[in-house]
Amino acid sequence: MLGSSFAVGAAQATGPRFLSHQALYELSLVKSRGSNAINAARGRILYNFSGSACEGYTSEFRQVSELNSGEGKLTLSDLRSTSWEDATGKSYRFKIDTRMNDSEAPPVDGMAERVGNRITVKLKQPVAKTFDLEGSIVFPTEQIHRIIEAARAGKSILELTVYDGSDNGEKVYNTLTVIGQPIPGDRSIASPDPSTDNDRMKSLTRWPVTVSYYDRDARAREGEQTPVYAMSFELFENGVSRALVLDYNDFVISGALGKFDVKDSRPCK
Repeated sequence: MLGSSFAVGAAQATGPRFLSHQALYELSLVKSRGSNAINAARGRILYNFSGSACEGYTSEFRQVSELNSGEGKLTLSDLRSTSWEDATGKSYRFKIDTRMNDSEAPPVDGMAERVGNRITVKLKQPVAKTFDLEGSIVFPTEQIHRIIEAARAGKSILELTVYDGSDNGEKVYNTLTVIGQPIPGDRSIASPDPSTDNDRMKSLTRWPVTVSYYDRDARAREGEQTPVYAMSFELFENGVSRALVLDYNDFVISGALGKFDVKDSRPCK
């Protein structure tokens, strides 16, 4: 679920211009809590984003992590996802592969098209099927686009329903986004990283953002609930994220930006 949800937002021709880039995040344990507490965690996230408002946006995501629960109990997970979304948020293609220790889950492969006021999903895997999603739903790239628009407008709360193809390809999330005060690019920073040191990034505004993800179906059945997971990060106005924190309820992992490279992109003709 994380891979597609982490994708940088798409922009319409009049929206913000997003930066094609590659980012490497080094993962480490912040704290552990609850009944499934862990002793240590490490790993990496490698994220590639490219595209334009005319050709759509492609993201490639891989997260490899090792969780140590003590007494020699290690859990190694490897999540890979690729997705493409057109710049108007009407079409979304996705493929997600997940491996846990030596067990490989069936891949999720499909596409979703916005038709009127509903979304039609066509899955190839794990099971070939077609179904409709009703309601006001956005894809993950459009989600980040909306967050940046809300941040620029001075809003602090944003609620969106998101479809990202995760789990078995049928999951829909209700999300609650909390947006903090803007951070000017010229403000001194306690923990600089390759993004804040980059000449193309130094003048850009960014915002502290926390997005909580709730299972829409579970909420309908059970009423109020805790989020399935939450992501906090500083979001630049060109879609780059730094200072990543992933909260999985039982434990919290930070993702420090260890490498950041700007990629060439073709302008719209």
